[in-house]
Amino acid sequence: MRLLLALLLFVLSCAHAGELPEYQPRPGHERPVIAILGDSVSTEITDFLLPYGVLQRAGVAQVLAVAAEGPLITMNTGLRVQADLDTSAFDQRYPEGADYVIVPAMRRAQLAPMLAWLQAQADKGATIASICDGALVVANSGLLKGRRGTAHWATYEYRLEKYPGTEWLQNVRYVADAKVISSAGISAAQPLSLALVEAIAGREKAAAVAAGLGVGDWSSRHDSGAYAPRFGHNLSVWLTHYTDQWLHGVNDTGLPLAEGFDEIALAYTSDAYTRTHRSRVLAVGASDAAVASRHGLKILPDRVAGAADAPAVMLPAADGSLDRVLANIADAFGSRTARRVALEFEYPGYPVR
Repeated sequence: MRLLLALLLFVLSCAHAGELPEYQPRPGHERPVIAILGDSVSTEITDFLLPYGVLQRAGVAQVLAVAAEGPLITMNTGLRVQADLDTSAFDQRYPEGADYVIVPAMRRAQLAPMLAWLQAQADKGATIASICDGALVVANSGLLKGRRGTAHWATYEYRLEKYPGTEWLQNVRYVADAKVISSAGISAAQPLSLALVEAIAGREKAAAVAAGLGVGDWSSRHDSGAYAPRFGHNLSVWLTHYTDQWLHGVNDTGLPLAEGFDEIALAYTSDAYTRTHRSRVLAVGASDAAVASRHGLKILPDRVAGAADAPAVMLPAADGSLDRVLANIADAFGSRTARRVALEFEYPGYPVR
């Protein structure tokens, strides 16, 4: 009996290790080339900046911010990022294609040139990995047809109707089907990124990066049902979405932007405060010049400190985890608002029940 119990515990401890296929080196690439795709109209900021920040910290790949078109990528919060390359320039520099293409959720999920580029990257051998409802972009490209996939719980019924050729899974953080990977929820960006680090450089490297982020688990374990609103379960929390807008309105709030800012902290702060429906978060720089992040990603300030149109209310400089950001939101706007933001993120680290 003890032997069986020990074996069971061992299996459980190892079941979620190495859940993504191990990276296979490609000719001509000293290390993997990872393109994180973004759109000029609206790209989910956490879906984009979390993989960028995690993978750059790991230092295991060439990570590039790639615009679907034009020189800028605009986030759902309004933040503007200078792309390293657009898709045309990427093709010129890497005619053999990327090793991985990461696809965030985007408003223009059916942009034809972008979908064609994804198909071309897949044809060249790239692994396509979606974050949250970036799966809709990948599904529109046809790459999820006949495969298993997942995305944010809120689009489940829509996906069943719109993409019946895909087996849509629930209660899983991420799933890999051959060279197509998808993930559930905005906060899935972090565990999926760590799983990619593990696939590229091994579990020891992924564990070291995770420890630096204060993360103990990046497995695919997940309970999607804990986040959806239903009678007697989070319903009152979700109602704050409407009461916050009706009773309080949205106010401009400044977020200081200084050289060497942390991409992950910026994403969590900008995204979470925007989702309170109480704040329009504006990046405030010392000048109107682009500001470079810790790993060289350049962001254009929305406002200049001291200018007449600078926000009167300023947040502390972005620094910390999503837990800390949610705690600050709870202090400012109440625990129900913080819980609703956590539900939108599908974030298991916060008490959402």
